[in-house]
Amino acid sequence: MAVLSVQNLDMEFGERTLFSGVSFEVGERDKIGFIGSNATGKTTLFKLITGELEPSSGGIYPGKNIKIGYLEQHACAGSQKTVYDEMESVFEPLMKKEKRLEELADLIEAGHGDIDALIAEQNRLHTEFEDGGGLTYKSRTRSALTGLGFSESDFSLPCSLLSGGQRSKLALGKLLLSAPDLLLLDEPTNHIDLTSLEWLESFINDYRGSAVIISHDRYFLDKVTTKTMLLENGKIEMFNGGYSRFLEQKTERDEIERRHYERQMDEVHRLEGIIEQQRRWRHFITADSKQKMLDKKLAELDAPDLSAKTLGFSFGEVEPTGNEVLNVRGLSKSFGSKDLFSGVEFQLRRFDRAFLLGPNGCGKTTLLKILIGKERADSGSYLFGAGVQLGYFDQTLSSLDGCNTVLDEIWNLHRDFTEARVRTLLGQFLFCADDVFKKVETLSGGEKARLSLLKLMLSGANVLLLDEPTNHLDIPSREALEAALLDFGGTMLVVSHDRYFINKLSTRVLSIGMGGAESFDGGYDDYAARIAEQSAEKPKTAKTVGKGGEDYKRRKERESELRRTATAIKRCEERINELDELIANTNAEMSTPETAADYARVMELTETLGKLNGEQTELMLQWEELENRKAQLEGEE
Repeated sequence: MAVLSVQNLDMEFGERTLFSGVSFEVGERDKIGFIGSNATGKTTLFKLITGELEPSSGGIYPGKNIKIGYLEQHACAGSQKTVYDEMESVFEPLMKKEKRLEELADLIEAGHGDIDALIAEQNRLHTEFEDGGGLTYKSRTRSALTGLGFSESDFSLPCSLLSGGQRSKLALGKLLLSAPDLLLLDEPTNHIDLTSLEWLESFINDYRGSAVIISHDRYFLDKVTTKTMLLENGKIEMFNGGYSRFLEQKTERDEIERRHYERQMDEVHRLEGIIEQQRRWRHFITADSKQKMLDKKLAELDAPDLSAKTLGFSFGEVEPTGNEVLNVRGLSKSFGSKDLFSGVEFQLRRFDRAFLLGPNGCGKTTLLKILIGKERADSGSYLFGAGVQLGYFDQTLSSLDGCNTVLDEIWNLHRDFTEARVRTLLGQFLFCADDVFKKVETLSGGEKARLSLLKLMLSGANVLLLDEPTNHLDIPSREALEAALLDFGGTMLVVSHDRYFINKLSTRVLSIGMGGAESFDGGYDDYAARIAEQSAEKPKTAKTVGKGGEDYKRRKERESELRRTATAIKRCEERINELDELIANTNAEMSTPETAADYARVMELTETLGKLNGEQTELMLQWEELENRKAQLEGEE
């Protein structure tokens, strides 16, 4: 069944046609990645679906009783609630039922009113409360907050004190918890770190509704989407699979279309040759007949669409550095009582493409600012090698002068360039015609990012320090940047949350924090796999270095650990059996009519049951680990 059907949709703004003849369907549990270059109309389409805008023509048909949820861009801005209360407000209907159930329990206990009617209302409300998730809404609230990167200390903060990024995360959490039938998510991965990204991916994969997701995060799209919807040149095409599968299909299709077009053109040229020859021979009837065939061919000619603009990006040749590019020793930094990182040490060698990873707030941007001299470390040192010329990309784009025109922003730094050359360069970065006379302050985030990248490209730097360079860039621009950086003949140190970008470029990952910096060869997937291995590894005992005393000592240690493990397994099994009995007794008591009429007792038993089940789950996991350890020890005999 279709959750949403869009038929022959047209949207025009003045003389500009944003899209025309757009039709698609969203099925039950579809997870659709919605992609396309910036300013092609993706967000506008969302606003049409929600009714915020009216289409020029066409129809939008949600399924019967379908609830659509759209991520608001400025949600929670005026809220006076705390972070926790704002998130929990999603469950206000459940909270009202809970309050009424408490009132009913008091009335029944006091014997006020029509007791039979009160009990009937209590039973009905209790069923609705449970079916609506009333027993878990508090835990779901906490899970969403922690999953999106809010600490326990953040829960009591007033929403008015939150940053824009934190408000966006709070709005995202509220939307997810509201559980609409169709989620419309517009760049949901903005403002969240890698840990929160993984939580969001898990949530969406488990989500029972449908979702259409606008995102430039290709790794995220691969993780969560089952279809990909491309908006290009005012038309929509649907592809099966995530982003990588879409890319394969589109590349294959484009190649088929190119070959088909070449065959068509070969036939056109053949007919043109025949017509020219027949006319030279004065065979006008034959020539006219062939001309009609040619006209028909030309009318049916299906030329590949080459109108999409792409970023023209190349760093060109750079001066070589020495082999030792950067040596960092024991860097530490804190702001007031907040420690960012401590004892960070690493080296960069020529041609390294290293990526700094770590949770938001761990000091990655601050570390880059220390290396360019904008911040001072509390302790430690760093030294750049011979021949280093630094280039820095600031994620806040603060290097731009808002009062300049786009043209002057480049020309002021390169007065030896002709205007024609500057305009050609700007054209390569998609600033065409009168765009070059726009004030920098009026540009979009994506336009400012492209202008900053052009300045970086022209700087001649051979060592690049890049802070979130893919922020604000659409997918085609990200791919152009990747290609340029792969060809770059220098060294890079990059902060990025773009895992696809990291996988494409990284030669190693540096994970930083209070424990210093740990280096991992390869890209993000290599890093994630190694972290998973480290988490799964058991503490290793020292290797035996000889026979005799060392072998005997190791054998006795193993036998002792095996006895302790067997005892722990027995204790686990005994407690699990006890819990089985307690859970059965609790369920039996909850099923009695007397208990069903006592709401307070039901709630008490429900809480007890939750704790018993939780303890049993933990013990089962512990028992499994102990059994694995026992098998490992027995295998060493």
